[in-house]
Amino acid sequence: MSDTLQHRLAAAVDAAFDTQIAFLLELTSHPSIRGQEQSAQDFMAAELTKRGYALDRWQIDVADIQHLPGFSPVLATYDDAVNVVGTHRSKTNQGRSLILNGHIDVVPAGPLDMWDSPPFEPTVADGWLYGRGGGDMKAGLASNLFALDALAACGLAPAADVFYQSVVEEECTGNGALACLARGYKADAALIPEPFAEHLVTAQLGVIWFQVYLKGLPTHVAYAGTGANAIEAAIPLISALHAMEHRWNATENRPADYAHMDHALNLNVGKFEGGDWTSSVPAWSVFDVRMAIFPGQSIDAAKAEIEQVILDAARDNDFLRNSLPEIVYHGFHAEGYALSQDSSAKAASAINALDQAHRITTGEDLVHEAITATTDARFFGLYADTPALVYGPRAEAIHGFNERVDLESMRRVTKATALFIADWCGTEDQ
Repeated sequence: MSDTLQHRLAAAVDAAFDTQIAFLLELTSHPSIRGQEQSAQDFMAAELTKRGYALDRWQIDVADIQHLPGFSPVLATYDDAVNVVGTHRSKTNQGRSLILNGHIDVVPAGPLDMWDSPPFEPTVADGWLYGRGGGDMKAGLASNLFALDALAACGLAPAADVFYQSVVEEECTGNGALACLARGYKADAALIPEPFAEHLVTAQLGVIWFQVYLKGLPTHVAYAGTGANAIEAAIPLISALHAMEHRWNATENRPADYAHMDHALNLNVGKFEGGDWTSSVPAWSVFDVRMAIFPGQSIDAAKAEIEQVILDAARDNDFLRNSLPEIVYHGFHAEGYALSQDSSAKAASAINALDQAHRITTGEDLVHEAITATTDARFFGLYADTPALVYGPRAEAIHGFNERVDLESMRRVTKATALFIADWCGTEDQ
């Protein structure tokens, strides 16, 4: 790629950056939590159509994907689970094809009075954009789209097919990305601009979600000794799960990418419900758990150990041994994925192209790091023989209050992405 084209692409990103910020403000204003992504997907579909991309919009059918590797079981309906893909078809097909993937769904905002400003009324202050989903990961959707816009502003298009994906379900199952694979979208590489501070993710953890149901014996608190408290009965089970978490994090269990981390795997009790009345001993409880696993760690083996830990702890409890807990899996059934373990020439070439694009844009070497979260990269890397590069802007407080994204970081990522596309796909005249 010539120095002239590098400068032209960077200038094109700069020229459109105010428009890009306006785009991100509009997109972030759509409260696209699980089951409510339709308006945001309407917006994305309109923006892709306006740019002339061939639009594919469809409602995910669980029957189409539930037999596939990587599928996560779901409890909620998929009546409103809609994916959007915009396709650029190359005239020459001289380059390498690319998937630009991002998720439109965001996590719930939580108590609104704990935000400094309403989470779905995004604002810009001191170089940051504030709002739920602005960082995770609507800024990435913006950087993907406006990187393509920069090529178009230079009178160019990718010299290979490019599939721009706006998917649902990343925050709870990943089934949106899986549905794209089932629909036939494949490419030589994938780029996912999740907000990891302009670093390249070399490894990510897997995640398992499950619920534990307990049943007790209700009675008036005046006679609590004759009942069984289903809330208090959960305490030894949670303690046993944390002991398991400690064992899994032991030095001898860590793969190379995580050898330097003392506590990469985190167990989180994210939700707890139980009881019906303050003066009644609670007859039921249920708690939701998220547990991480390492790349290469078997989901089936992990589930078997989780179940054994819970049942062993229950049998040590005077009440629970006669009323064993029920374990229900829903949501993430996600394997870990390590780009670092992909020894293919295709992966090496893609990483090298992104390394160069980042260095040209920032003047610095691209940091490679393992993360303690999961992303949709696993679907491409594990099930489609496609190296998946996770590289996006700097964001803070994602999944928290006052989530924000660094706009200058988004600008740099957009420039680097434009350079990466031009290098990886090549260019042709529009």
